[in-house]
Amino acid sequence: MLNINDIVSQTDLYNLHTHTQFCDARAPMEDFVREAIALHFTHLGFTPHSPTTAESPCNMSRASVHDYFQEMERLRGIYGGQIHLYTGMEIDYVNDFGPSDSYFQSLPLDYSIGSVHFIPAINNPSLLIDIDGHYDAFKKKMHNYFEDDIEYVVRTFFAQSMQMVEKGGFDIVGHFDKIGLNASLYSSNLDEEPWFDKLVLQMFESIMDCHLTVEINTKSWLQHNRFFPNIKYFAMLKKYKAPVVINSDAHYPTLLNSGRNEARRLLDSLG
Repeated sequence: MLNINDIVSQTDLYNLHTHTQFCDARAPMEDFVREAIALHFTHLGFTPHSPTTAESPCNMSRASVHDYFQEMERLRGIYGGQIHLYTGMEIDYVNDFGPSDSYFQSLPLDYSIGSVHFIPAINNPSLLIDIDGHYDAFKKKMHNYFEDDIEYVVRTFFAQSMQMVEKGGFDIVGHFDKIGLNASLYSSNLDEEPWFDKLVLQMFESIMDCHLTVEINTKSWLQHNRFFPNIKYFAMLKKYKAPVVINSDAHYPTLLNSGRNEARRLLDSLG
């Protein structure tokens, strides 16, 4: 298994949240490897969206998992002397199916990220809705599947995230307050309300109790000037001496290093 903290302590030149052609990345894995080498990265981990029980064009199928492992071995054979490559997976937690399931535990992964992207429709628990996409789509889903009840969406997201953390079976918690972006676009400053902060704090305490690594996800920095977790929670990371990893959640090779330097400067400013 990969020792994430060793990588983080040795170098800033890494990314451990990188998508692939087997899920929703916009380029082949080899393009990401070449870009990482050009940027002088020393470590690169791939994390395709896992097979899941929800209907999703963004997640890999079980049939493609074998192809993913084969491609990792091919790339290690070509580029292994220039960069450390790791076989990871971003595993969705959906209706009790997630990282701790025996299927994922049987896979020869170097590490995994646990994330929540889907929650049940408000009046149809069997209908799982992706709440992680662009805001325009999120707004339509709010009306069509959630009766415009943004508090239901936020509370359900965090409830599922807490369940995922408690069940375990993974190493890194992916973008654990990401719902705050779409929620605040839908209802201005919702993520500044005390009840939202309380949910984040409860989630963070659960992560610390379970000795997991917190991802600082930089994917939305360029477009929305926002990290996950939100910048205002960085002081909490310091207070609890949380192990952190800075990841770009890259779907394009050109964005492999996006936001990393800004996140690093903010962390350094906190000591």
